[in-house]
Parts: sequence; structure tokens; C-alpha cells
Amino acid sequence: MSPTVGSPLARVDGRAKVTGAATYTADTEIRGALHGFLVLSTVANGRITGIDVRDAERSPGVVAVFTHQNMPELAVPTAQGTAYWKRVVPLQNADIHHSGQPVAYVVAENLDQAQHAASLVRVSYDTRPPQASLADAMDEAYVPQAGLKGPNDITRGDPAAGMAQADVRVDVSYTTPMHHHNALEPSATTAVWDSEKLTVYETAQGINATKATVADALRVPPANVRVLSRFLGGGFGAKGPVWPHTLITAAIARELRRPVKLVLSRAHAYTSHGHRPETHQRLRIGAKRDGTLTAIEHVTTSQVSRTEDLLFNTSEPTRMLYACPNVQVTQRAVKLHLPAPSMMRSPEVVASHGLETALDELSYELGMDPVELRLRNYASDNPDDDGTPFGSKHLKECYRRGADTFGWHKRDPRPRSMRDGDTLIGWGMATAAHTAGGRPGADARVVISASGKAAVQVATHDIGTGTYTVMSQVAAESLGLEVDDVDFELGDTAYPFAFVSAASATVPGVGAAVNRACTTARRALIGIAVADTRSPLHAVPADRVTVEDGALYDSDRPTRRDTVRAVVTRHGEPVEATADPVFIPPGYSTGACFAEVRINPWLGQVRVTRTHGYFDAGRVLNHRTLRSQAVGGAVWAVGFTLSEHTMVDQRLGRIVNPNLSGYLVPVNADVAEIRMGFVDKPDPANLDALGARGFGETPMTGMTAAIGNAVYHATGRRVRDLPITRDKILEEGGAR
Repeated sequence: MSPTVGSPLARVDGRAKVTGAATYTADTEIRGALHGFLVLSTVANGRITGIDVRDAERSPGVVAVFTHQNMPELAVPTAQGTAYWKRVVPLQNADIHHSGQPVAYVVAENLDQAQHAASLVRVSYDTRPPQASLADAMDEAYVPQAGLKGPNDITRGDPAAGMAQADVRVDVSYTTPMHHHNALEPSATTAVWDSEKLTVYETAQGINATKATVADALRVPPANVRVLSRFLGGGFGAKGPVWPHTLITAAIARELRRPVKLVLSRAHAYTSHGHRPETHQRLRIGAKRDGTLTAIEHVTTSQVSRTEDLLFNTSEPTRMLYACPNVQVTQRAVKLHLPAPSMMRSPEVVASHGLETALDELSYELGMDPVELRLRNYASDNPDDDGTPFGSKHLKECYRRGADTFGWHKRDPRPRSMRDGDTLIGWGMATAAHTAGGRPGADARVVISASGKAAVQVATHDIGTGTYTVMSQVAAESLGLEVDDVDFELGDTAYPFAFVSAASATVPGVGAAVNRACTTARRALIGIAVADTRSPLHAVPADRVTVEDGALYDSDRPTRRDTVRAVVTRHGEPVEATADPVFIPPGYSTGACFAEVRINPWLGQVRVTRTHGYFDAGRVLNHRTLRSQAVGGAVWAVGFTLSEHTMVDQRLGRIVNPNLSGYLVPVNADVAEIRMGFVDKPDPANLDALGARGFGETPMTGMTAAIGNAVYHATGRRVRDLPITRDKILEEGGAR
């Protein structure tokens, strides 16, 4: 029997990836393609006064050098939701808004020639001092009109009155630094024109958004643009929006009438496709002596660029997670001479880290167990939506099972009380929560051929999460076929429409479309079989016919059987079905995170030795790929909390560590025991998607605070400014 939905099926694209058969965007070979390389500004605020490209143009192999003086004109994209830097397109004028902004684009016969010629371009500037420090510009903070998910200033109840009613209050501030995505695969674009038709090979989490934006900027009909992205080596949000380098490459390819390929260098990626911005948070929490929350005031201030102010780090956890009657959440922006921020994995993690750390501080003020404090304020219904019930929520079970698995009952709550020799041991916990859905779903098409195999097509993406595999399982179960007889095809705008793969929306959105299209196809197969006088199932009531493992049979008389292959062959043509999009209901995945740290008090070295999580993700479609997402979130939480930090020279407004030797992501030696578990109960609000919910970004939202809270438990020192580095542990003898 074929592996069913829920089984830990290995990735169906795994062999292609490990053997090199999977073609990533940068691997795409187009005959006659030229190679591009960017020249970036070395100043953060000013204007180009002169640009000398003569040496570059004379360099061997160079075909052209484009600057703002000769770059084809591009329209500012206006298609909603397709780009987040809409107000400025580089290489269209002499203005400089941040260091690392493209000022020239060199095109040559090969990459080495383009890169060398780029080093020969000479640019002069009229410079002005940049503003690149969030701390120094806090007085300039303001509340933008709208954020990624609605208003930026939301009040429920009367926070001032609630604070006055409190017996215990905490008033704390936290900061997080700028972070970068650092996907293994660099962003890349190859643009190929055939007369008026354009094909773009792109590293994209949203190929349809890319299609709309490119068509908009180049003023061509969307029908003339095709975008392909078969495999993606990680995106984490960086490849969700459509960035200027894609548009510029397409415009230059049209101008030169030859294909052009651009692959961003690692350093170029730090200023070319977004980041998680630096933030400052202030939280004021009031509670009764029994732990009942009376008020929460949460103000988050984020860096934005000088040309836009869309905010990505939402504060939904503060509004939705706990049953507090009086809440005020404010999102503020400060414009700096830095690149535009963007979506980045688990955008709620900034707010969640602040909230869950502040609750830990409150638990010590109350002398209450951190798990018990959260249970005292458990929200059975959605407090952010007038008490509307959640589709399903099993967070209490996550707390119980997670605590049991971790051994939480053995914890001595006193800071610095747990040791192994001289090594300090700390245990911390926090709640994870992530919203997904609440938007239109996807289309899907299925074609069953006379071979008995099915091709299922959706213009979605596999960003490394296992979409190929999970959707093959959904299709196989809905059709009644073996997984090996399903070919799930994605990454092509010629296929039925799907939205960007972000915000954990692919499983509920695409999964629902695949399920509905395949269910329709299965019913069509049954109808054909029972109407066919040549079929053993002729005249059997359709509701008695079951399809399983490629065979149709009468459930009352299982010996009366037919095969999918025979049914379609006799039918004389493929069986096709489609599904139009339906609205994806809002989903809310939650969980409990627990972490253990061991700290050398003399060196300040922090080791995360255990991370455990238990989560409610609705129905689990594939335990292996879902666990992989949870493990990835835990690993990223280690980096978020202890090491990752994009450093900016505030005098120059320049990123000084745009590489993996200076930007420290976790490696194998940093990761020890990880245990993840799942409630695995279908969400009745998502039955089209077989009861599954968006989940992938959930674990990190709780694990960062769990690690930080464990550091406090070990040392008695609360580090409120991330990352928690050795100098902060040792400051004023904090760990000794």
C-alpha cells in the first residue's frame, strides 16, 4: 500500500538533489547568455556626481556597462503585493539612499570578465552624513499608516485602567539587531527574450508576483511573461518580494537582445533583498498577585529605509496569545539610510521574544512557575477577534506533553541553583504561536493519463520545506494512487495560479486546491467506470466504489475490480479536473518550547544542550518534513539568540560583516539534542486541506525566548539586548 498522508515519506525530489539532477536557477544554462555583475554604492547618503566606465568598457569580454545615464527606463511597479520598495527603482537617477545600492551593471561574455570590469568602474559622489543608528533616532519614530497585516496601533479595552488595577508590574525594554537570511542558494535571475515574449528563470518564492511586477515595470502584457523556479535553495522571505535586480536584468536583456544572467554574490545579498530590521521594544505588563494579566502595553520600533516604511515584524502574539482584557500594541518606524527591510522567517519572533521574556520576568516577580503563569491566562477563544473561537487549539496539551518530555518538574526555579560541577545549568520555556492563512488559496489542475499516472500542476514553490513530497502525498491519497504514480509539478507560471510561498500558507492553500482537484478527478474516474459497459464495475452505485493504490473496486464485493489505467485507456482520453481557489481560513498554530543551556561561568560560553518542543499544527501531512521544519526553527533560534548580528558602521552606514565568516549562523557543533512532538489533530476549519494548518514558522517564535530565559535561570543575569554574547554574560561578573 502506498504511504498515506501523515507518514514520514522521504522527499520525492531527494535523489535529484543529491545527484545534482535538480536544476537551480543559477545552474540554468542558456546558449549565448551574457553575465551581469553589480557595482554598488560605497556611500549611504548622497548623489552621484560622476561615473567613469571607460576602463570597464575597454576590458576584455565586456558588452556593455549600464548606469543611471543609459539604463532603459523602468516604471515603478504598482501591482499590489508584488514589491515592497515601490518608491525607488535603482539606476534610474543619481540619488543614493543607502550603501550597497546598485550604481552600475556590467555585462560581459562570462562572469570573471564582468566581475573584473566592475572593479574598474569609478564613481564620485556628493555625500552627506547618513543616519544609520536606531538608538540615536528614536525621537524621530512615527506610526506608519498600515502594516503588513493591518493597522500599526491597536487598543483593546482600557490599558491605563488595567495597569492601575495591577498588583505587580514589569516595565522592560529589549533590542534585537539587524539579521540577514543567508539562504544557501544565492539570488539569481536569467532573462531570455524571444521577440516580445520574456522567460525569467528566477530564485522566487512568488513566481506569479514576479510575473506581475516584471510586466508592470517593463510595460509588457503579463501574458508575455513566463517565470520559472523549479527548485529553491532556501528563501526564508528574502525571495518573496520582487527586487530591483530582477527588473534591471530583464530590461538589460531586452536592450541587448541577448539572454543575461545575474547571480548575486554573498556580499551583494546583504543589501539587495532585504533583512530583518533592528528593533527596540518596550513592554509594560500588569498582573494580579495570582498571575491574572490586567494589561499589556507593547511598543515596537523598527528600522526602515528612507524610501519606504512597510513593517514586517507583527505583534500578533501580544494581541492573540493570552486572555488579557486590556492591550495596546503599537508598531513604529524610524527612517534610516539603510536598505529596505523585508519579510524574514517567523516575523512574529521579535514581538514574541519580547513578550515571552517579559512574562518570564513577571513569573519571577510573582514567584510563579512560568508554565503555570501562561495557563492562568490561557485564551480558549481569539481575544483579538471579539472572542471568536479558534478553528482548533490544543496548546494546553502542548504545555503538558512538552513539560513531561523535557522533565520540567525537576527544575529548581531559583536562578543559579542548578549546576554540573562549575558549569551553570539553566532551563527556560516559552510559548510559540504563528498565524497563517486568511487569504485566497490556489488553483490546481490534475491530468490522469492512460498510463494510470497523474500529473498535478500548481504554480507554487518548494522552498526547501517539502512541497513536492507533501503535495504528492495529498494527491495520491485523494486520487487513490501510489505516490510513485503522481508527478507533482510546480515552479512555472504556465501552471494554475498560487500565491507567494510565505507565512506558512502553502500547505493550507495549495494543499486544499490539490485535494479538491484530485477529489473531483477521482469522482470522474468512478463515473466513467460505472458508466462503461466494458468495466467490471458497470452499473455499481458510485458511492460503493473505492479507489486505492491505482485500483477501483466495489466495497461490497471487493473482487469486482478495475484499474485506473484500464478505465482511462478505454475512455480514450485523459481524465482532467481543476480546482478554483477558495478562501484559506485564518489558522493559528501554537506550541510549547523548552530549552536547556550550560554556561561556563569563567568564559561566558553558552551551550544550548537541549531544545524540546511540542506543537499543535493541525493534522500532520508528513511527520518527516514537519519535524524538519521544527528542527530548522530550533537551530535558527540558537543563532537568533546567541550569535547572529549584522553590524553596521554607523558613521558610514555600511554593513561591515556581509559574509558567513563575520555573520555567525549556527553550525553542527552548536546544536545538540533536539526533540519535537506534535498533537496531530485535524483543524476542522481547514478540512479542504485535510485538517492541516500552516506551521513552518511557528517553532522559532517560542524557542528564542526559551533559550534567553534559560540563560537567566542559569546566571541570574537578564540579557535584554540580543545576541547574548560572552561579553554580556561576563559583564560586571554576571556569570561568576
